[in-house]
Amino acid sequence: MNKIVKLSLIASLAITSLYASKPFSNTKAEVLDKRFYTAGAMLAYTEFELSGEPLAESLGLDLDTLDPNAINKPTEFDYTAGIESYEYSEEAMYALNYQSKMGAHLVNGLLNASRGGDMSSLAKRFIEFAKATGNDPEIIPLNMHPTALPYTSGIPEFAQKIDMTIVNNDEVSVFKHGKESVVKTSIPAYLRDYKTLSWVEGEMDKTLNPASLGAALLKDIMWAQDFLGGMHTIEGDEEVEAASASMDSDGKHALGVSGADGVNGAILTELAWERILYMQEKLGFDGKNLGAKFDPSYDASKPVWFANSVAVKEGSANGTKSVASLHVKESHSSLRDTWQMLWPISEFYAYSDQRSANKNQNPAFLAVFDGKPFKSAPKANIDGNRKNDIKADDAFSVAANVANLMFENISKLHFDKKAGTFIDRFDGKQSDTVTIYDAAYSIEALRIFQRAVDALPVGYGSSEGAQSLETAQGKKALELVKTQADFLIAKAKGKNGLYATTFNVANGSKKGEDLGTQFAVVRGLTAAYLATKESKYREAARALVVSIENNMYDKKIGTYVDASKEYTPYTIAALSGGLRSAISNLKNTGAEKEPALELKNLTERFTRWFQLVINGNSVTDGAQLSEWLLDSGEYETASMTTGNNDGDNVAPINKAGGKFGTAMTMAGKVKLSN
Repeated sequence: MNKIVKLSLIASLAITSLYASKPFSNTKAEVLDKRFYTAGAMLAYTEFELSGEPLAESLGLDLDTLDPNAINKPTEFDYTAGIESYEYSEEAMYALNYQSKMGAHLVNGLLNASRGGDMSSLAKRFIEFAKATGNDPEIIPLNMHPTALPYTSGIPEFAQKIDMTIVNNDEVSVFKHGKESVVKTSIPAYLRDYKTLSWVEGEMDKTLNPASLGAALLKDIMWAQDFLGGMHTIEGDEEVEAASASMDSDGKHALGVSGADGVNGAILTELAWERILYMQEKLGFDGKNLGAKFDPSYDASKPVWFANSVAVKEGSANGTKSVASLHVKESHSSLRDTWQMLWPISEFYAYSDQRSANKNQNPAFLAVFDGKPFKSAPKANIDGNRKNDIKADDAFSVAANVANLMFENISKLHFDKKAGTFIDRFDGKQSDTVTIYDAAYSIEALRIFQRAVDALPVGYGSSEGAQSLETAQGKKALELVKTQADFLIAKAKGKNGLYATTFNVANGSKKGEDLGTQFAVVRGLTAAYLATKESKYREAARALVVSIENNMYDKKIGTYVDASKEYTPYTIAALSGGLRSAISNLKNTGAEKEPALELKNLTERFTRWFQLVINGNSVTDGAQLSEWLLDSGEYETASMTTGNNDGDNVAPINKAGGKFGTAMTMAGKVKLSN
């Protein structure tokens, strides 16, 4: 789909409404906290992306049959996953990265400083991206604020009246209740010009947190791989598979699966590179000082980590936000910060990998990092010999350097050898507490790391087979995967089949059985199965899904809840990822007959959960606070007075509450009731 809105898209718009009668229509998902928490929300939106088109396609759907304007077609599950889950994921990324102003501007970043440091040098860089992807620079939206270092949280309400000036009108066919009619629609100026979409300044928590940076980084890298995973014809803008890394030099083809996708992928890659480089150069912490240096020889013998919370004193340069100074607020290293950074760094490592030994790399990715538009890595870092690696500032080298630090830290600073598990906190010594959610997700982060260093596909292809390099780090990562998964099964599981929220390695005590943890463990055990091919992990994950169904499915509410009946973004992330794991890898096959694991039941559970918790049963309910126009089915009428025109109970941004409206992001907490 075209990811930067072109006004010509409206010409083919056709709308179908949802049916008025919906199952569990009395269920309410009340918003208790509207705040946007970057770490949890962007993790959830990554899971939404993977539970979107990739999931629907894996079940046999022809993606060409999906249309954001054909509600619930071909089926409600296909539309929920392939359109709503997928597009909400992308829309939120743009809200944070391009519109919110919730962090320093890319113009004041390290990369732009090396090219001149002013707005002109950044403009030249963006023009370079447009040309490399076969576009006129005018395709780039006006008044973007590319956010280099996103803050920990903020209220996603707009700080000013958004520009609703009508820039285009059209007449389109609208299908409601089986009847077709013609409706006049309008395109507002804000779709093209982002100057009025910044968030309320005084509500921003201006701190840097590794989990937040990692979650935003993960979104950027996942979508960059999607957007730049192929090439397209310049003349017809038709997607083609990259036959070679030099194909974009023939005058007929350009980077990106389409022109619009390509330029977005390049901008996202630049943001990801800036964030990782900033971590390498500015955020290393040795227990006393920020800016601690580390290089590819780092082995954690003299620990360097990323402090849990670093306060930003904002400055101003080039007429916009910059970082004036940094101050450590919370100095410890957390497991959550560590795995939430290890996963995206590993994805970026694989995406930018130019090692000569990697025979599995996508030629389209090699074309991105061949010097234009992103510089190549030095020969020492791609020769296959890790011992001679050097510290450098190109994308692959910084990814390799930071990935090595994160792996060394999770395997040493955060791993309790005696207990056989990852622990929550390191501040010079290890804590005793294991948060099972984070231990489980650490398995997935390690699985992706192993695939990256062993030159196996990641991103959407992270479950595919290929020739492995069998590196020492890859083997160690697999050992940790097995050890952690075995610990979960042996120590964290209760008599009812559910898993504890926390475990204390000093006294063996367990506390809690929250919903998010259960699905995080499903996610982790499935990752262990995919990484090791050992069936015991699949069987344990299947058994847990059955226990969740028996203990946590509320027949009156119509979906899964725990005693609190609350959902945070981390809960939502785990539900999306865990249900996808069940649909893709745990469902009944062959002689398996477990009712809870029938594909029909799982897709129904996913659909109803998403509709009740994410969309809600009214425009004031549900975790998704608003939606962008066109890509997820919403549209504006000519009168500009109506809202929720696609009938999914998610309002457009200008009608989603707040003084001037609310960005297309996720609430910090919702509570279900019936």
